[in-house]
Amino acid sequence: MSEDRTTDECPGGDCREAEERMERIYEYLDGALSRDDLAEVRGHLHDCPDCASEYDLECIIRSVVRRSCVERAPDTLKVTIMERISEIRVEAGHESR
Repeated sequence: MSEDRTTDECPGGDCREAEERMERIYEYLDGALSRDDLAEVRGHLHDCPDCASEYDLECIIRSVVRRSCVERAPDTLKVTIMERISEIRVEAGHESR
């Protein structure tokens, strides 16, 4: 995220397209980034009001969902979801069986 890609969509700086921007925010929130990427995204959120706003909104959504979900999903649900994700990836050509 060091190259300047200022756009009307993201006046704060080097955002790529909205989908990629949100993916990075999700990875950041999920703790799925390397130490270097974590620092990079943290710095970008500091410098980009649009991305910071998206991040804040996602934090609020996650907080509300966490408070609202008092029932635990059945263990088989995770297996079913992961199987379906794998099927979709194969269909989309992102993964081989």
